[in-house]
This record gives sequence, structure tokens and C-alpha cells, in this order.
Amino acid sequence: MANNKAPYKTTFEPEHTIQPIYTGGSVALDHSGRILATTIGEDALLTDLDTGKQLAKIDGDGELISTLTLTPSASHLIISSRSLSMRVYALKPSPISVDAINFELVRTLKPHTTPLVILAVDQTGTLLATGAADGVVKVWDIRGGYVTHTFRGPNVLISALHFFELVAGNRDKVSGISARNRRKEQRGNSTSTEAEPNEAARGFRLASGSRDGKVRIWDLYKRTCASTLDSHVSDVTALDYSSKENVLLTASRDKTIMWWDARTWKVRNVVPVLEEVEAAGFLESGRLTYTGGANGNIRIWESDNGREVTLPQSANGEADGVVSAISFGELPFILSVQADHTITLHSRKSLKDLGSMETIKPLDQIRRISGTHDEIIDLEYLLPDRSLLALATNSEEIRIISLSQSNNSSEHTYYFGADVAQLKGHEDIIICLDVDWSGHWVATGAKDNTARLWRVDPENSSFRCIATFAGHAESVGAISLQRTQPPESSPAYMNPLQHPPAFVLTGSQDQTVKRWDIPRLDAVTSTHKAPRALYTKKAHEKDINSVDVNHSGQLFASASQDKTVKIWSTEEGEVQGVLKGHKRGVWSVKFAPKDTPSIIGDSGPAAGKGLILTGSGDKTVKIWSLSDYSCLRTFEGHTNSVLKVAWLNIPNTDSGKKHIQVASAGGDGLVKVWDANTGDEACTLDNHEDRVWALTVHPVANMIVSGSGDSTITFWKDTTIATQAATTAAATEFVEQEQELQNYIHTKSYRQAITLSLQLNHPARLLSLFTSVLNVSPAEEGSLCGVKAVDEVLASLSDDQIFLLLLRIRDWNTNNRTSAVAQRILWALVRSYPATKLSSLKVRGAQDHNSLKEVLDALKVYTDKNYKRLEELIDESYLVEYTLNEMDGLGLFDEGKGTKGLEAVGQDMIIV
Repeated sequence: MANNKAPYKTTFEPEHTIQPIYTGGSVALDHSGRILATTIGEDALLTDLDTGKQLAKIDGDGELISTLTLTPSASHLIISSRSLSMRVYALKPSPISVDAINFELVRTLKPHTTPLVILAVDQTGTLLATGAADGVVKVWDIRGGYVTHTFRGPNVLISALHFFELVAGNRDKVSGISARNRRKEQRGNSTSTEAEPNEAARGFRLASGSRDGKVRIWDLYKRTCASTLDSHVSDVTALDYSSKENVLLTASRDKTIMWWDARTWKVRNVVPVLEEVEAAGFLESGRLTYTGGANGNIRIWESDNGREVTLPQSANGEADGVVSAISFGELPFILSVQADHTITLHSRKSLKDLGSMETIKPLDQIRRISGTHDEIIDLEYLLPDRSLLALATNSEEIRIISLSQSNNSSEHTYYFGADVAQLKGHEDIIICLDVDWSGHWVATGAKDNTARLWRVDPENSSFRCIATFAGHAESVGAISLQRTQPPESSPAYMNPLQHPPAFVLTGSQDQTVKRWDIPRLDAVTSTHKAPRALYTKKAHEKDINSVDVNHSGQLFASASQDKTVKIWSTEEGEVQGVLKGHKRGVWSVKFAPKDTPSIIGDSGPAAGKGLILTGSGDKTVKIWSLSDYSCLRTFEGHTNSVLKVAWLNIPNTDSGKKHIQVASAGGDGLVKVWDANTGDEACTLDNHEDRVWALTVHPVANMIVSGSGDSTITFWKDTTIATQAATTAAATEFVEQEQELQNYIHTKSYRQAITLSLQLNHPARLLSLFTSVLNVSPAEEGSLCGVKAVDEVLASLSDDQIFLLLLRIRDWNTNNRTSAVAQRILWALVRSYPATKLSSLKVRGAQDHNSLKEVLDALKVYTDKNYKRLEELIDESYLVEYTLNEMDGLGLFDEGKGTKGLEAVGQDMIIV
């Protein structure tokens, strides 16, 4: 039997992708607390807050979204963009998957002539309020799509809206309305063209806050302004109403919050919050009030006396400021949104049994969700099982995310991509990180000129900075830890949390490298003495971009913008060799893993100390020998700088051949895998839209993880073995089907032969089969093509099979030698099916030049051409027949007549 084994081909497929879910703007949550609506530029995203899975993505209209909101039951999503349009979508759970929501655009409106700023939906989910920059407030029927109320106030931007229903005892009271407001009411302040007031709306009110600090209470029943609350002196940012307390809450950027008595519309209490308040609302049926603002904290207050319940909290940075918050009556959390696009869930558990004069700690954080990771600068796997990932995200903190596949969002279980912890301590952007062999120790370098060592212990929720290394004069842009794995019987192997790496190496923009010895853990924690560098070496003439320690810990390499890579001894800090050959700065350097086989370079096999890999701004990747520091391989293919390189695991193949492969990430947004043995490009991985700064490889699964400036992290699964197995199986199946087809043709099993020929896409075999059928002599009586069994097959084909056969007939019809077969089979098809069926075939994937219309048009054109040619042949045959007949009539060659025959023929006929 022939060898059907497929050739070795490297393939990777994106298994997971972590993308931004929020990049600024409005955030909405349904009353169940499950569906989160966020904005990503001009698009809207619906996310399952429990599992982190994307439920739906609604494409925008080309303009950035200005605001959005969800109805309480998540039946509708309303989106407004800077194009002055408002789109209303109907949402329904997908019948196919619980992790998807189907959406349908119900209508598109232009609600205002000026930009729409704020949206609000009532508790029933039937009314929508829109507030514009010109001070106009409109109320809409969501399902009907028409305006029910239009309220015109001063030409001041509307900054907050809130529907509420007064308690029954206050519906008919008008106390608290000033004389000025009565006069406005009498003059018909509000404009409406709708039907008469509905009795059911007698108690409904709409509160609107504006940039001038005023709050207006609009009566939806009388269509008038019931009252104007004029006490704030800056933007009103939040409104809420408590039916139990009969109180309206207002919050403003004037650093105050106020409680208003809904019976008299007088101020019941004023509290100076001493920070610009961006979000506020009632908790526990109005007994408590929460606020969030510029200091980045959620604070709790007693509604009746204004006493702060939470202990004093220190102010956070500007990036941590709260820009909005959401809480509903039955939700166990408060959702807050920070200025850095982080979404935090704060537990309300401590508020349930709170005493009247009791003080509590700040609310516990249930979960932290990064709306976007910004620019991914570096990343590495953590822990021995590689279940966590550390990210350097163009910020002062390291974000640790979960790679667990669990969908359970309980307190101690995280879904894939969920934030687990943050390593905070640096005072400027972190630009590099490295991890030791165990994954418990992380080293970071930042623009604050320091490096830090962190211990990661998620089982005990401990993420501590153990040591800070200060001494560089400029940014620390390169860092590397010792990765030598200790013996399995050693205490360091058994308990890596208590045994940090022996040393850390740092490289800086000050052109120096430093080695820092790390003392034992008990010595580090017991003394507060800052570590000192064992040695400092002036390494390069320009910035140092990367350092790496080899598997034995005896050598380390430094790569610089001065186009060189230097090899150093770890103990003495002496240069062992210099790698020269790159034409621009070297961005990344990596030693080959232990037991990497040698490769054959241009000058012969490389053996000895090992190999080292570099990537440069000259768009090339190079492999060097550590024996003589010569370049063995140069890989060219990137169209921009190579920013990161990595060695892949050596796969186990049936042939026994060891395929040495390396990966590179470039400024062109591509990740490329190279074959080190041949120097060829194995495959290209494309899933990013910006520079790929970060690259790492799973030490066991060989999964490539790439991080880009587009805030996207892609996990590339190695599918080489699976692809090769599938290709081999497909080749074997193809051979078996070929033999099966031959058997069907030999035994004249026409149905199986025709369907299998169409399935295998064998037009030549199919043509031969039809030719033999048409040449059957004598033809069966009453058969369209000569054999009734073939007629029955042609009359019972599926739509897909008919279309495939029409494709073959189209091709045969273009050739004079095969057009007769094509016309006969086409005639059989036309006689077997009505024209309506042939013109409306339901075919999957038929498009462009293979669409049904194109196929039928081609058949018509060449059929006309063939019939025209046939008519010309028939005409010519008449002339030939006439000529032959006339030549017989001349009797030029009649025996015994001599020349008398010619004399008996007229002169005209002779001329003819």
C-alpha cells in the first residue's frame, strides 16, 4: 500500500483571545446583574459579568458612541452616537447557546438637533428619557418609538436624568413650587403634541440635572415643571429617589451631596464630601447612600443624618478616580468604573446588619475587571502549572490574570482572562518583567530607575514585593532571573516560595548592567537594608534593551541599541564574546534551552557551548554559535523591527527528526515561526493590529502567547501534530474512495459512481462515465441519455449535487470535443426538473464566478455558440452533398461514352 503520510508542516491556531471590553464612555447593567453593556469606540459590547464571555457585539455607525443604556430586563439596548442618531435594539437570548444574545435593530431615530448627552430608562422598561446639550429633555415610548413628552428648559447641557414615582400620598400635592415656577407652569413651560394625560401616570416624575447645578422635577402627568431645586453650584452628576424615605438624592461636582424632601422639595440635609462626586445612589431601601468620585473610593453615608459610615480612606491617583457607579436594590454589589477603564465590584455584605452608629471598613472588592489592558509591553507565565499570566501594561502595576478554564465566578475561582491581583509599588511605567523556573518569583523593571522582586502565592492571596533594587541612573529596560531548576530532592525544589532565585540581572538606559544577589527570604524580611549590586559594568554605548541568563546560570547576554550583543560570565561579570552582524539596534536576546541539538550552519555543524537567538531593528532574526560567536542562521521576512524572540519546544515526531523552531514578534503586527534547520519560515500568525511587543512560550504545551499594542493577547495553540494526523487521514480516505469509485464504475453502479465523483471533485472520471453511457449501443428505449438507471440518478440529485454537476457541464461545454456530452447531460437535467427548481437552487457557499447566475449565464453563452457552430456545419454539409450529387450527374467518368458525355451537358452546368 502507498505511503499516505503527510509531510511535516507547522501550524498554529488562535485558541483564546483576550480583547478589551471597555475603552471609556457609558456603562450599563441589567437588573439581574449579569449582562454588562460597554462601549468600545464606535461599537457596543454585551458581556456576561459572571463568566466574562462576550454575548454580543453591535457594530457602530462610524461615529463614537456618546452614551448607551439597557432596560432593566435587558429587553432593549439604546445607543446614541456623535452622528446625532439614536438606535434601539431588541435583545433576545439565543436559542442555540446560553453564551449568546441575538439583537435586532428596531429603529433609528434622530432625537435632538444637538448632541445627545444622557439616557435614562424607567423601572418598567417602557419609557426612555433623552437629555441634550441644548437643555431639551424628551420622553419616548421605547416599543412605539414616538415622543410622549418634550420638556424645554434653559439652554444648558443636561448631565443627569432619573425616573421615579412619588408615593401615593404626595401625588396631588404641589407644595414647594415657587411663584416663579407657577408662572412658568401657567405660561406653558413644557411643549407637548401627544394625547391627553394618562391617569396611570399621575405619580410619575422625571428629574433632570444640568450643568448649571439646577435640578428640575418634571411632572409626566401634568406635563409641567413641578419644581426647580437650586442649591448646587456645579454639574449635577447623579440623581436617585427612595420611595421608602420619600427623598431625592442629588450629587454634584461642587463636592456636595443633598437629600431633598419629596413632599416639600426642601433640602433635608447637605453633606460636604470634599471631592468631586461623579456617582451616587441609595442602598438598603434608602437607609444608606453611596458616593464615588475623584479620590477613587466608594464611600457609604447614612441618609437621615449624613454621617459617613466607612472609615476614612486615602485618596488614590487620578487614574483610579470613579467616573460612574451602578447599584440596584437586590444586587449584592456596587459596580464602579474608574478613569483607567477598570470596573470594580464592591461587596454590600457588610451593609446588611449595619447599626445606626456603627462604622465599617471600606467595602471589600469582589472582583476587578480590566476594561482594557492598554499596550501590552511584556508578559510571562506564572506558577508551576502556568495557570496565571503576568502582564506589563504600560502602567505602574503588574496585572495578573487567570488562565483557568472554569466558568464558575465564585469568590475563589476565576474565569479565563479574569483579573486575579495587581503588583503595585513602582512609581512609573513598568517596561520589563521576568519569572524564575517555579513561576512564584517575578522580577520587574520600570522607568522609576528601580527593579523589584515579587513573591506570588495565590493560594494564600499573597502578592508581595520582597526587595527593591535601586541604583541605576535611568530606566531599567531589561531584567532576568536565574532559571536553573534545583535538584528534585532539594528544599528549594520542594518549597520554592521560601527560596527565591540566587540573583537578578538588570540592564538600563544608563548603559550599565548590574548583578544583584538575593539573600534568603528570612534575611530579606527581617532587615530593611536595601540590596546592593554585586557588580556594575559599563556594557554598551547605547540603551540596553534585553538581558537573558542561560539555563546553567553561568552566562548572561545583553542586547543594546548599539547593534551588538555581549556574552558575559555571571560570576565575574567579564565579557566572553561579542556578537556583531546586526545593522540596527538589537531588541531581544534568548539563550537556547537545555538539550537543544546543534544545527548545521553555513560553515558546518555548530557544536559546543550552545546557541543564542537575537532579534533586531534591521527586521532580521539571527541564531549564533556560542563556540566561536559566529552567525549560523539569518531569518528574513518581517517588514518592521523584530521586537521579541523565543525558542519553541522540540516536538516529538514519528520520523525521529528533531525540528528546532524559533518564534519572533515584530512591529508589523505579525508573529512568525521559523525552522532553524532549514532557515525557512514555517508559518505566520496574524491576529494583531499593532506592534507585537510581548512573546512567550508555554514550556510544556508549546503554546505561543503574544501581546500587542492593540490591547489584545492571543494564545496560539500548536496544532502541528493534529493537522498532520488529519491530513494523513484525509489522504488515506481519498485513496480508499478512489478505489471505491473505480469499483462502482466497473460494476456499473451509476448512482454511487456519480455521487462519489461529484464528492471527490473528479470531473475527468465523471466525463468518462457519461461518455461511456452515451456510447451505449443500442440505447435503451425511452432513456434521455441512453441508460435509464442514469436518468433515475440525474432526476434524484440534491441541490448541491445539481449545482456541482452544472459546474462540470459548464466546463465541458466550453470545449468542442466534450460539448456533445455536456449538451446531452444538460438536456437530461432540464427534462428531469422544472425550470423553477433549477433557477432557485439553494446552494451553500456559491458566490462570485461560481454563483448560480454566473453558471447559468455561462451555459447559455456557450450553448448558443455550440448551436451556431452546428448550424454552420449543417449548412456546409448541404453544399458538400449538393456538389457531390452534381458531380455524379456530370458523368465525367462514365465508361464507353468518351467525350460525348461532355458535349451532351450544357455550357452553364459545366461552368458550375
